[in-house]
Amino acid sequence: MPRRAPALFSFLRFTSLCALLLLLSACSPRLLLVRGVADELAAQGQAANAETDLGLAKDASAFYLKLSEALLRQDPGNAKLAESVAAGFTQYAYAFLAFEADKIESRDARAAQALRERAARMYLRARDHALRALPAQPLDLKPEQAGLAYWAAAAWGGHISLSKDSPEAVADLPRAIAWASQAHALQPEFGAGSLASLMGTFELARPGGSQAHAQRYFDQAITFGQSTQAGPLLAKAEGIAQATQDKAAFIALLQAALSTAQAHPNLANELMRERALWLLGQADDLF
Repeated sequence: MPRRAPALFSFLRFTSLCALLLLLSACSPRLLLVRGVADELAAQGQAANAETDLGLAKDASAFYLKLSEALLRQDPGNAKLAESVAAGFTQYAYAFLAFEADKIESRDARAAQALRERAARMYLRARDHALRALPAQPLDLKPEQAGLAYWAAAAWGGHISLSKDSPEAVADLPRAIAWASQAHALQPEFGAGSLASLMGTFELARPGGSQAHAQRYFDQAITFGQSTQAGPLLAKAEGIAQATQDKAAFIALLQAALSTAQAHPNLANELMRERALWLLGQADDLF
């Protein structure tokens, strides 16, 4: 037995050293576990669009977002999870807070304002998660980071749209546009038209923006949507049709969005269907 002790001690020292190195390395068992769960959550976030019940999606969102955000803090370099978290907070702010505020505005302005303030905070949260995973400058963006840049820009734009009384927030519009523009230069088809739609919206929002350029972005988005996405049609209705005060085009685009959403049911299209129906009911007040 005494003869075996040195070998045993050497083995123990070796295994202890290996354990220490694992704990100190980026591939520690704990981090591997975190990344495994994080990757699964990111995949689940992408797959969630198959759900068509907005109420069920809303109920599930809060837990998913909090858990994903907690895991992202443990693994801040996980770009896939950062994109999923930024997307989740942006979509939650738009679908369940800002849109709800629009719907209740006429009967409860105070509650609508409270919802918009909460949505603005969610948009900032989404933007910051995305920006932390992005390069310092848009020109350093890589093609595989186009999704992150899209969600950073979309969240930033959402916050600005709800902060029009804040000169500091509005002054950030060029920075949001810069991220969207670089992402569009690298991967214009991202999101089956979502990025191109955002470019059209930004074009109309920026000082000196061109309706003709915005029109081209929206038409490009519809092409990328391949007749399966209601979002680009709705974006063009709320962008070009309202900007030109063309009520007939507005209604036609909303009806096309409704038909598309009905033919291709998923979570995003269900939300667009609800918004299209609501906007049709507001058409006389909007024109």
